[in-house]
Amino acid sequence: MSQQTQLVDYLQQELAVPAEATALGLRQSAAMPNLLPMVLWQYGLVTTPQLEQIFDWLEARIV
Repeated sequence: MSQQTQLVDYLQQELAVPAEATALGLRQSAAMPNLLPMVLWQYGLVTTPQLEQIFDWLEARIV
């Protein structure tokens, strides 16, 4: 399972981000997939606290 797939699962299961929102984010960040969390935040699909949770999750996955 790719990290992006794991991130999408996390977004949908843990943060309750709708599938439509993650699909939009994926389309908008297609050229630079690492920007998915920022794209979701920019479009107002996740809150600033949720964005911080996403970054914490990503950081924990890297270690």
